[in-house]
Amino acid sequence: MSKKILQGKVVKDKNDKTIVVLVKRKYLHPFFSKVITSSKKYHAHDENNKFKIGDSVKIVESRPFSKMKKWEVINKWYKFKQN
Repeated sequence: MSKKILQGKVVKDKNDKTIVVLVKRKYLHPFFSKVITSSKKYHAHDENNKFKIGDSVKIVESRPFSKMKKWEVINKWYKFKQN
């Protein structure tokens, strides 16, 4: 089974080697046919404390680092505009 990869925005970086990433997803409601936005926060492992609040990052499932941390940052994610 492959590991899940999510992309989101760093909302907290106060803890040592840990960041909190806000991941938003949009989906179509099955009955009302409206687009719903849901969000969830994930605690991710950041070994070198190099990511700061506001950075867009990609996180991947990993082994549990602690009770809350089951995700690890793989890289910074850049969103490019398409012309």
